[in-house]
Amino acid sequence: MNSIKDLFKRYYTKELETNSAKTVFDLFRWKKVDIFLKDHKTDKVLVDMKDLEFPEHYSQTACDIIASKYFRRAGIPNELGYEDSMKSVADRMVNFWREALKDEGIIKTEEESSIFYDECVYALLNQMYAPNSPQWFNTGLSLSYGIKGAKQANYYYDEKEDKIVESPDNYTRTQASACFILSIEDKLLGPHSISDQYVTETKLFKGGSGTGTNFSTIRARGEKLSGGGVSSGLMSFLKGLDRNAGAIKSGGTTRRAAKMVCLDVDHPEIMDFITWKAKEENKVRALGKMGYDMDIDGEAYETVSGQNSNNSIRFSDYFMKKVDNLDKNPDETIELKGRVDSRLNKTAKVSDIWEAFNSSAWSCADPAPQFDDTFNAWHTCPAGEDGVFNAPYNRINSTNPCGEYAFLDDSSCNLASINVYKFYDINSGKFDVNGYLHVVGLVQLILEASIHWGQFPIEDIARKTYLFRATGLGVANIASLFMVMGYPYDSEEARALASALIGSLSGHSYYVSSLMAKEVGSFEKFEINKLHMLRVIRNHARAAGVKLGALNNSTENSYAEEFEGLNYEPLKVDHDLLKREGLSDISNSLKNSWLKAFESGSHYGYRNAQVSVIAPTGTISFAMDCAATSIEPFFSHIVYKKLSGGGMLTIINPVITVALKKLGYTKDEIEDILNYVLEKETVTENGFTYEKILDGKIEGAPHLKEEHLPIFDTSNRCGSGERYISPMGHVLMVASITPLISGAISKTVNLPKTATVQDFENVILASWKLGIKGITLYRDSSKAAQPLNVTLSDAKDSKLENLTYKQLLAKAKELQKGIKYSRRDKPIGIRRGTTHPAQIDDVKIYTTVNRGQNGEISEIYITTDREGTIITGLLNSLSKSISVMLQYHVPPQDIARMLRGQKYEPYGFVQKHPYIKNVSSISDLISKVIDIELGDFSRCQVKPENYGEDAVTVTTEIKSDSTNNRDTSFKTQKVDGERVYGATCPTCSSSRMVRNGTCMVCLDCGSTTGCS
Repeated sequence: MNSIKDLFKRYYTKELETNSAKTVFDLFRWKKVDIFLKDHKTDKVLVDMKDLEFPEHYSQTACDIIASKYFRRAGIPNELGYEDSMKSVADRMVNFWREALKDEGIIKTEEESSIFYDECVYALLNQMYAPNSPQWFNTGLSLSYGIKGAKQANYYYDEKEDKIVESPDNYTRTQASACFILSIEDKLLGPHSISDQYVTETKLFKGGSGTGTNFSTIRARGEKLSGGGVSSGLMSFLKGLDRNAGAIKSGGTTRRAAKMVCLDVDHPEIMDFITWKAKEENKVRALGKMGYDMDIDGEAYETVSGQNSNNSIRFSDYFMKKVDNLDKNPDETIELKGRVDSRLNKTAKVSDIWEAFNSSAWSCADPAPQFDDTFNAWHTCPAGEDGVFNAPYNRINSTNPCGEYAFLDDSSCNLASINVYKFYDINSGKFDVNGYLHVVGLVQLILEASIHWGQFPIEDIARKTYLFRATGLGVANIASLFMVMGYPYDSEEARALASALIGSLSGHSYYVSSLMAKEVGSFEKFEINKLHMLRVIRNHARAAGVKLGALNNSTENSYAEEFEGLNYEPLKVDHDLLKREGLSDISNSLKNSWLKAFESGSHYGYRNAQVSVIAPTGTISFAMDCAATSIEPFFSHIVYKKLSGGGMLTIINPVITVALKKLGYTKDEIEDILNYVLEKETVTENGFTYEKILDGKIEGAPHLKEEHLPIFDTSNRCGSGERYISPMGHVLMVASITPLISGAISKTVNLPKTATVQDFENVILASWKLGIKGITLYRDSSKAAQPLNVTLSDAKDSKLENLTYKQLLAKAKELQKGIKYSRRDKPIGIRRGTTHPAQIDDVKIYTTVNRGQNGEISEIYITTDREGTIITGLLNSLSKSISVMLQYHVPPQDIARMLRGQKYEPYGFVQKHPYIKNVSSISDLISKVIDIELGDFSRCQVKPENYGEDAVTVTTEIKSDSTNNRDTSFKTQKVDGERVYGATCPTCSSSRMVRNGTCMVCLDCGSTTGCS
């Protein structure tokens, strides 16, 4: 390939060359799907759509998410008024990209146009790639449907007029970017001022986009002002902007504002910034003990500041070298510098800053480290748009909220990701390198088209995007590829494969970018950045294993093999290992991609200043039916498959089955292993018998060889298992990929609850030494918000209307097991029980729970100090009703569920009770008391100190019955999995939120908390 026209070839749609009667849509089998989604808390119907059309191989989850998130539901010129087919969505996006490339002059002939359309539609429908969410929302609405929308104050660079102009409407052009980096200047009014930041952030948050800003230019508290007096300081403005972000979230959008706040380590207020969130987190815990709701959207978090952003410290190499020298010189210092007033300059101990930083990250996962000099060592455009090399405003100062896009201030990036698992042939064991690179090239054309016909929320971003044209292509589902190929996530083989595939993506993308430059010109500011960009490209090539030597046998093109401008040695791709593993084609592809990228770019330049990032890929991973997101490992071996008739089916991660087969296990052995992972036991509680999955671990499975266990390691331990991927396994994966991408990697290192502050220090210091640009560390349980289980929170809470007919029959039979509906077993003789005192407002409530000889709850009595009042009579009636239900063997958990959440007076703050601090009514109080008696503290505002640990026992007031020596203590439910911040989905109220890079994603509806 040496021309852009070589990109336009039929790879997946060759059948259409010989059969003109067929279209690309005829290459798929199609099905009709119903979509029904509702809020988990309120049962409010969110989406109810019938007879939607999808390719037959799409899962119900993929259909649910694409239809609910991406189908246009208003203004479509058909009988329904909304998009009802994946054909329509694919057509409107791909047709827009095709027309934009024709307008730009990249697509020149009708044949190229037809091939581009068919290949892009095929790869999209086959879930090989997906653009980021804004493309699905906005792209092609005007071109396909005539939907214009009102003016939204968006801008683009008009090449004919040679200036920024306002877009005439909202949809003729596309707003394809979700990631923005904003500048801020140390002034109160005017462009890029503090007050202007409020306006710009408000506009971006309103549209669902995310922002990142380095606030180091803002003067510190006490610095002099030009008009007299002193500044109120950086933190005062950060708190105001934080409140603004929270207000926009609560003002109508469906997710929290995504916001990155960066600060250089030499700012005078660095210690206040470092400890900001940790102090606020302590306030949340204190408020929780007083009874305030500690969910992320509850009163406790709404009361404190700093909860609407990801915070990062920009560490310089100068500072990190001093950190590395603390063992030898514990008194190392740095100077904190006033922004405009040198009187505030002061010396600070490096150890104090370092310890405060790691302690805060340990306690609440914020702030995170960003290594400023490493970012800028790989900066392709340090001369910016004015040619002033390495000026503060031309450096990389911040990232987007999730941390993967890192470039100039006031710039944007539109993203897409490729599902690498789709290119692996399970039967042959081969990875289709040519098909992979073919799709990489197509998607880079797509991203370029989205810039050419794009629009942007502020004028400066429109200008910078036009001048530099950064794109951000990445990957998803790589953990699936590792597993089926038999590579543990934490292994040299997995790292070699990941770096080679992602390196090939970047190298081929730069090569395609150079071919575009050959046709229509390089990005406007390439020439003044050419020397710097080619240096970065050479360093990428060296990390890829390319020996530049003397190109074309010309002395002037002779290059040393040492890295240029780096003060560390990046990890290189291990080509010997790739060849030993039979992956020579991937090895050769990587080298060829970078060799061509450098040679072609040296001649023609590049159309795009950046081409690749590793984004979290939350929602779009579900749209592509990925088993794992981005470069993240698997979270659990157990997954929950949505059924078309509603409800969930608990199954094992299907990739495990494929991996076991590839490892040589027989059909019977695989069945035994899967049955072990999905092992169930028959449990009878209070007369209710049901099948319960034990804990989903794979350790100890029959037939499974010890040496194969690492292949199935997950990010957290599964159930009672002990295995999980070590923190350094995450770090080394990031370090192996970083030298081969343009931007950065959105990745969280998971650490166990027992991790120490020293563990954090070790991981962060190692990350800097390995050349990682930025990383986030998260310690299990470090957030006060509610926990996430790797099992469904309460399998018995399944709504009957979500079950299929067959499931309803099975449920009916299950309910009949062991339950005698017609017999009432009245308790006789002396009973022993537990009394729970509580006070709501000025009403004292005493709930006594008695148990029968077999240990089951047999009676509940509720009394109050209000003798002779209506409330006393009502409580007596309620007590009798509940007690009779229990004696007829109605499961107490069902009674608790019936009473849960009822609201009437008195309600609110609860005194006297050690665990319950807030209720919506007396019924709700009783519900929580029953939960406690059953060992479930998940709905209590205060948990026992050891709640959630293995074999935790919380003893009731009556420890034993001296008459029959019966122990009436009970065990709490075991809580597995990572505790995450904001575990309730803001869209559907599901509690199944998992960490996804530095953000989170809902496993039910696909909503993310970031900007992906």
